[in-house]
Amino acid sequence: MPLTPLSHPRTRTRTRPHSRLRPALVALLGAACLGGLLTAPAAGAASDGGSEGALQRQLEELVRTPGGPPGVIVVLQRGDKTQVVRAGVADLETGRPIETTDHMRIASTAKAFTGAVALRLVQQGALRLDSTIGRTLPRLPRAWHAVTLRQLLNHTSGLPDYSEDPEFLELLLADPRRTFDPRRLLDFVADEPLHFPPGSRYQYSNSDNIAVALMAEAATHRPYEELLSRIVYRPLGLHDTSLPLGYEMPEPYMHGYAVEPPEPPEDVSEVLSASGVWASGGIVSTPRDMTRFIRAYAAGELTSKEVLRAQRRWIEGASEPAGPGRNTAGLGIFRYSTRCGVVLGHTGNFPGYTQLIAATPDGRKSLTFSLTTQVNRTNKPELLDRLRTIEENTVCTLLGRHKR
Repeated sequence: MPLTPLSHPRTRTRTRPHSRLRPALVALLGAACLGGLLTAPAAGAASDGGSEGALQRQLEELVRTPGGPPGVIVVLQRGDKTQVVRAGVADLETGRPIETTDHMRIASTAKAFTGAVALRLVQQGALRLDSTIGRTLPRLPRAWHAVTLRQLLNHTSGLPDYSEDPEFLELLLADPRRTFDPRRLLDFVADEPLHFPPGSRYQYSNSDNIAVALMAEAATHRPYEELLSRIVYRPLGLHDTSLPLGYEMPEPYMHGYAVEPPEPPEDVSEVLSASGVWASGGIVSTPRDMTRFIRAYAAGELTSKEVLRAQRRWIEGASEPAGPGRNTAGLGIFRYSTRCGVVLGHTGNFPGYTQLIAATPDGRKSLTFSLTTQVNRTNKPELLDRLRTIEENTVCTLLGRHKR
């Protein structure tokens, strides 16, 4: 049954912590991983195929849905042809539409950037997929020393998730704009053992990508931010992508909102410092730059064929939030098997934002799908099911296959 449309009332902007921030943080940082492999939810109101007109209608309906995003933008690229489909606005105060050059928090799709850096260093011989924490980062707890780079990249490490640590969460809630030392984030769980023997099962953890970035720094004696610039930004021409430590967003940006009816949407774009997620989710980019990135990353342009084969050894595991279709995990990338075909990519969510980036394995066709509110299994499970259906229809539109 279609949900009743609801227009968004005037937004409110806050500059200090408030009670509505706690559930958003818990949903972002403490969400239980869905684990295993996931299939797409049953198609509902948004199941009218994968045509371009249908996609436009679905996005407009999503914006009108109670709890839905004030704005959404989808960029489809097939070869040199780019198509932009959007609904809603970038800013509820001004009514400005979203543009492909608007900045946004890319959330856990930043983990794909970590993967790009690590796999390039593997190609160059600075790291190996079997490099261990013990050899590369001996200051970290001895109980973690057997964990390998490969296990960190496919979330089979067993590392405890620092972002679920009570002390970390309390510090963040007390001062959301607090600047953490990102290279000490794992200290919050340094007294904890591994959750399971390395390589024995899948469990999505924000700690994994912090450790990957630290291994990259240790292997090169260069800051992770510099490695991103040298290995990813410059070669791909990503001029509007950065990894800040503060809370301010570069102009122009799509505003991110907490949408919890019957309360009016609340602008949370600059409520949180990015330092608390760093390599695990702190990057700011644009739909245009993310399109360039995922096309190159999915196709393996930043690494060798041998390393690409290792990256694509799929295991049971879903991104967070789950992406379209059946999810399986590789090294810093996920495989989304939909009714219309396969795409490779990553998802992410952060207070105010939800992201999907994906491309065909050859990189010739790609999509970026950006929402201006946070949607995941913890805070909005029904809306996530709806979103995954629309994402799968978007894949069908991209591939030109309109199977039901």
